[in-house]
Order: sequence, then C-alpha cells, then structure tokens
Amino acid sequence: MPGTCLAPGLYNWALSVERLAALIRERQPCVVLTGAGVSTESGIPDFRSPGGIWARYDPMEYATIEAFRRDAVKVWDFYGRRLDVLATAEPNAAHEALAALERDGLVLAIVTQNIDRLHERAGSRDVVEVHGSIRTASCLSCGWKSTFDEVLQQLRYAPAPTCPACGSVLKPDVVMFGELLPVEAVDRAVELAQTAGVLLVVGSSLAVFPVAALPETTLRSGGAIAIVNAEPTPFDDEAEVVIHAPAGETLAAVRRLLAPVPGT
Repeated sequence: MPGTCLAPGLYNWALSVERLAALIRERQPCVVLTGAGVSTESGIPDFRSPGGIWARYDPMEYATIEAFRRDAVKVWDFYGRRLDVLATAEPNAAHEALAALERDGLVLAIVTQNIDRLHERAGSRDVVEVHGSIRTASCLSCGWKSTFDEVLQQLRYAPAPTCPACGSVLKPDVVMFGELLPVEAVDRAVELAQTAGVLLVVGSSLAVFPVAALPETTLRSGGAIAIVNAEPTPFDDEAEVVIHAPAGETLAAVRRLLAPVPGT
C-alpha cells in the first residue's frame, strides 16, 4: 500500500526489506537516486541535518560562485577540510550493494547528488553526477584541469591550488550555488526517471531542486518510488515502500535477497 512505512522494529524492517526487494525484482528497470545520506556511513557529513555542514558553515560565504570569485582562498579553506575527509573515505555497504545490484542487472543506473566518487570506487559503472565531482578542479581563466590528487598535493603547501598554466586559483568541479547544473547530466537524470519502473531514493531528503522533482517525473510516467532515508521526505506518502533506517544495512539485506543463486 503506498505510503506505508514499516521501519520500526526488527520484524517490520525485515518485512520492508522483503517488499523493497520484490519491488526491484518486479518493477524493472530500477534507477537509483542517492544523496548525502548514502555516504554518512563512510564518515562524510551531510549538509542539511541539524549537525550537518550548513549548521556550521554559512553556504552563502563558502558555497556560492560569487563567494569563490570574491575570496577563492577562503572557499578553498572550506573545501580543503572536506577533501581531507574525502581522501580517506571508503565506500560503505550501501555503495557496495548498489554496485552489486548493477552487476546483477537489477540496477540500470545511479543518479547521485554526491560529489565524493564513492559509487565509482565501489564499482558502479553508470553514475550520473548531477552536482559535479571532486574528481577534478578547473581554471576559470584558461580551462586547465587538475586531478584530485594534484589538488591535494598543492594543498599540502599552499592555501589554494593554482593553475600551472596561468597561475589563477582553481575551482573545484562541483556545482556551487549560483551555477547551473550540468545540462547533459540533468537531461540524462530526467530520462532515467521517466523510464524507471521503480525509482529507489537512498539518503536524500528530496529538498534540492531540480533533483527533488525526479520522483514526480517517475510517478507521472507510471513508475513507482521507494525510499530508504533516515528522515521523512516529501514523497513518503506516495512511495510504495519507505524505510527509515541506515542505508548500508538495508541495501545489503536487499542485495542478499536478490543475489543470484549459484548453479541457476
């Protein structure tokens, strides 16, 4: 029944997991939409929870393109602290389960709001990064790109990484407030949401547009949505399955139920 949440208690959690596994099996193709909550179990803090990044840093001072142009070194002080965490973070059970489900042909693609590369490192092959990635940093003056490792190396000795070609401060290739999302990635995300038999939302509060509109796109196209998130979302009442529980434990259990049986 849409809108039913069966998370409280071990029995109800197990029943919810079984329903989610059945939904993924029966309503192919499955597209996954992930947010910051899928990576918190890897030690990466989220943004919007009471203890998240924006509770400690004003996004208007550290995460807008205007702030970068005004004081790039200050912005890099913020990003440099995050890169130290991202450099040592490892994929968790949720990332691993989604990669395994893709290998098994049960997940078509992952649309992610995250910039941490953990889906890729876990082995997922079709990942649509709608908010960019820390994989590279670019020079806004001449277009030079430096890799994540090159940026980390510079940050060991300087407050901000600079372009080796022209000396300008590099900008991390993440989408800042005030910038447009990458058109190609957004178009692909919408296309996937339109074709999804089920859109599985993991670790997203569904509060940031235009990505927050993807569940509505799936519903209008006749697909179902399922949600695994610690907190309620605006789409809980319209979801076939809602599980308010840790993503790693939940998705690992789903994958065990859907794993191919040896010899069959």
